Amino acid sequence: MRQFACLCSVHCVHAEAYARFTQQAQECPPKATHKTHFHLLIKCEISALYLQSIDGEGTEAIKHAIDIGYRHIDTAYFYKNEMEVGTAIRDKIETGVVKREEIFLVTKLWNVHHDPGHVEPICRKQLQHLGLDYIDLYLMHMPVGYKYIDEETLMPVDAEGVLELSDIDYLDTYKAMEKLVEAGLVRSLGVSNFNSEQLTRLLENCTIKPVTNQVECSPGLNQKPLTAFCKKHGITLTAYSPLGRPKPDVQKPDYIYSPAVVDIAKKYGKTTPQIVLRYLVDLGTIPIPKSSNINRVAENFDIFDFKLTSEEMAVLDGFNCGERLVPLNLIKAQNHKYYPFAIEF
Repeated sequence: MRQFACLCSVHCVHAEAYARFTQQAQECPPKATHKTHFHLLIKCEISALYLQSIDGEGTEAIKHAIDIGYRHIDTAYFYKNEMEVGTAIRDKIETGVVKREEIFLVTKLWNVHHDPGHVEPICRKQLQHLGLDYIDLYLMHMPVGYKYIDEETLMPVDAEGVLELSDIDYLDTYKAMEKLVEAGLVRSLGVSNFNSEQLTRLLENCTIKPVTNQVECSPGLNQKPLTAFCKKHGITLTAYSPLGRPKPDVQKPDYIYSPAVVDIAKKYGKTTPQIVLRYLVDLGTIPIPKSSNINRVAENFDIFDFKLTSEEMAVLDGFNCGERLVPLNLIKAQNHKYYPFAIEF
């Protein structure tokens, strides 16, 4: 079975899930909902410093990912690499490697642009950065908006260094995003970092249902309750930071070096990160680990030729402790009404 996917994160969607993932589009890519393969999403969350330090490597990593079969690409305005992503995609289209309708591009509305009047202009600017005519899936990056200062200020802070937030209702922002679909700029909509109560409120008030909720999800925070909630409402759960991230005093999360996980990896001839990614796939999520390393990109893609047993799944379940590596503390400290992690899920 051939597998299609995308860059810098692992994101697996079976055919049925992929069809559901794109069902809100006004005009889904012609072949997208008829594929009988797994679909893997790679997250192009490459820092601006990385792109500036190693000229062109971000673009080359994306090109390589497309060459080996990735077809889903996740980026964002905040990552400051939409131009690199667009360059890679256009190059592969122009050279005949892929057609535009075979690429599933995801990008995001950043928090300083929650004002409904900002949504369409910034989306058009992102399309200019990408050099493309439409975005397949457009996410609201967070339910909490930040104060808009100017186009260059993505993290507005006051004289005391406190993050400046806004009180704009995410429903108003989402309604403006719905107009992007009507205008043909965007095919489908989703959200990120929303809790179950926020999703419920959104579902009760939206015209176009979100197809995914992208949240932190790993063995340490396996998000089973939120995944079940999303599944009940026909929403996929996309998992960012699926492999965790190094803590200040350790090189990698415990489950990466766990002897029990190492044994499972040896059984299948895989690496422990591949076991973790397969675990998240088997939970019904879409993991999107970030990487610009060509070898790692290929490794993340190679997780579809095995399936974990229930006993092996239980081993990974044992690492769930509810710890967030991305707790959004700058928002939490202000007790903002839309802070998403104040409830269990």
